[in-house]
Amino acid sequence: MQPIYSEIADQLLFLEAELRSLQIWQGKAPPVEALASTEPFCVDTLTFPQWLQFIFLPRMQELIEGELALPGQCGIAPIAEEFFKGRDEAAALIAILETIDQRLQRD
Repeated sequence: MQPIYSEIADQLLFLEAELRSLQIWQGKAPPVEALASTEPFCVDTLTFPQWLQFIFLPRMQELIEGELALPGQCGIAPIAEEFFKGRDEAAALIAILETIDQRLQRD
């Protein structure tokens, strides 16, 4: 396995832990219809933390497990910054997403 997969997998574990630490991890998935949204980040059916938990994490884990091509850029930290604006407790979560964004950035 290439190092990038291990590095991103580690960051995904940190992301899950931080979502749990912030107590925004959900034990029950949203309805299937909500997960099937065609809008970017499922903005019409999910909150940003739900999108991270139920869309982003599973998709990234699938790519890593299959050693499939990772996205050339991610750009989710700015969305997190906007969603958590004024909430200092989300700083660690945003930092994790910034690390993922930076690591996936291709020149």
